[in-house]
Amino acid sequence: MTRTSAPVDAPGADAWEGLVTAALLGTDRRTPPGTAPGPDAPLALLDAAAVETVRRRAGLRPARAAERPQAAPEDSRPALPPAAARRLALLLADRPGPSGGGRRGAAPDLTELLPQWLAVANARGFAPPPQVLPALLDAARGRTDLRPAALEFAGPRALWLARLNPDWRFALRAAPGGGAALPHLQDDDSVRQLWQEGLFAERVALLSALCSRTPAAARDLLATTWGTERAEDRLMFLDSLREGLGPDDEPFLEQALADRSRNVRATAAELLSALPGSALAARMAVRAEACVAIDHMRSAPQRASGAGGDIPGGTTQPGGNTQTPATIAVEAPHECDPGMERDGVVAKAPAGRGERSWWFGQLVEAAPLGTWSRRLGGRTPREIVALPVADGWQGELHAAWCRAAVRQRDAAWSRALLGDPSAPEAGGPGAVSLAERAKLLGTLGAAERAEWVAGFIAAHGLSEAFQLLGVCAVPWAAPLGRAVVDALNIARDAGSYPWSFSGVMGLAERCLDPSEAARLDALLAVPDEPENASPGAGGYWAEAFQRLVTTLRLRAAMAEELGAA
Repeated sequence: MTRTSAPVDAPGADAWEGLVTAALLGTDRRTPPGTAPGPDAPLALLDAAAVETVRRRAGLRPARAAERPQAAPEDSRPALPPAAARRLALLLADRPGPSGGGRRGAAPDLTELLPQWLAVANARGFAPPPQVLPALLDAARGRTDLRPAALEFAGPRALWLARLNPDWRFALRAAPGGGAALPHLQDDDSVRQLWQEGLFAERVALLSALCSRTPAAARDLLATTWGTERAEDRLMFLDSLREGLGPDDEPFLEQALADRSRNVRATAAELLSALPGSALAARMAVRAEACVAIDHMRSAPQRASGAGGDIPGGTTQPGGNTQTPATIAVEAPHECDPGMERDGVVAKAPAGRGERSWWFGQLVEAAPLGTWSRRLGGRTPREIVALPVADGWQGELHAAWCRAAVRQRDAAWSRALLGDPSAPEAGGPGAVSLAERAKLLGTLGAAERAEWVAGFIAAHGLSEAFQLLGVCAVPWAAPLGRAVVDALNIARDAGSYPWSFSGVMGLAERCLDPSEAARLDALLAVPDEPENASPGAGGYWAEAFQRLVTTLRLRAAMAEELGAA
């Protein structure tokens, strides 16, 4: 309808702008349109604004209704037991306190129990109550370490929700297993359709699932789209081949050595070097052997210095001569040729590293460890590691062997490089850092790993054990748990500065077997403080052990509620 005229006291076509101006300046300075000046002007302004608001809204045309979203997918997993569902709601409602330097008190930290709760729930195959999914996704949004387990537990509805809320878009490019609903792996058409049309998280999860069951099918599927994938996606897909990696993957990985992305080339070379029978491993072995040999000149017979005395590690010869231990000589490469670069050797050394030592370390790291027994006189890994290395190359050589043992999952070499946990040097003959020792331990079985770390703690205490404890299976085996509790008790009785053990105490809360709670009751009392103890240390220790016991009992209750006691 077109309006041809209006009453004198009605707003005009540009009335809204006039009303806004009058409101900003005040009715004393600007009279509202269609209103007489005076004390009634403010009320008239409000009345006119109300009328104009109705008029403006009445003139709006209704928008086209948005298309309703599809229904959320079904989750066929069994529902949580009621007690476990209530526990999950409590864990998600808890918020971490301010990150200050104050004492934590005796109350358990519920935010640190959520990852363990999720691990048990996922192992039991439960589905979450729908009403907790928003809080669960919010928790995963704020903690990247929580995302894989949280999205696995959230199931296919996590992706459905993520498409509707931008705050949860991280779930669409999450780690493998992040809530992707996979088709039956025997259904080739569905597998191919998901691979071509699915979200990134779904495709990674699909590839990982295929790698764990039928690696050849995973490799063939990846090859169909390899040339059109983005570099960062090729890198992630290639990394998925670690699960089920075998000799049949070699041709595909050899082709990836010519990829246009440096990171993809490096990952392909790393995977090939983890296959001791690959052509790349053989090429690396030839290069590494040219750099390492027994120095026979330094191993020449020498006269023993004392009557009947032996040089450690040597052999006594007829006539009183003693053969000195064999010595390893190193001659690092003088250049990084194109063949080395194609096989994954990075030519440019990091700041502070010499080029030759940088190239040498990469060659040894990628060579099959079986090379060295043949090259160094048929010696065992333990005998090889015990050999002296000339000219200060021992640290570089042993560090490269450490990386090779981790990459090739070689337990015999890992044991040799770790050495005895009670050795005075506390690091073994070859491991040069706690980080390397932790990685070497990861190649051993759970029981052997726990036993080694328990021996380390018994000999050296807890001051250097934090990284080593982090690679041990949870819950800790009984010998390891006893070693940790005994070391904490010794530190408490000695009046040690208690805050320096807060990290280990936090690990114990998450990793100690809940059955140990009863054995800790004797440590809950405030101990007598020695004269040289830190002020207030006794009270702190009592609080810490109280929190530990309470947390262990809470973990036991959580497991029982989930039916996993």
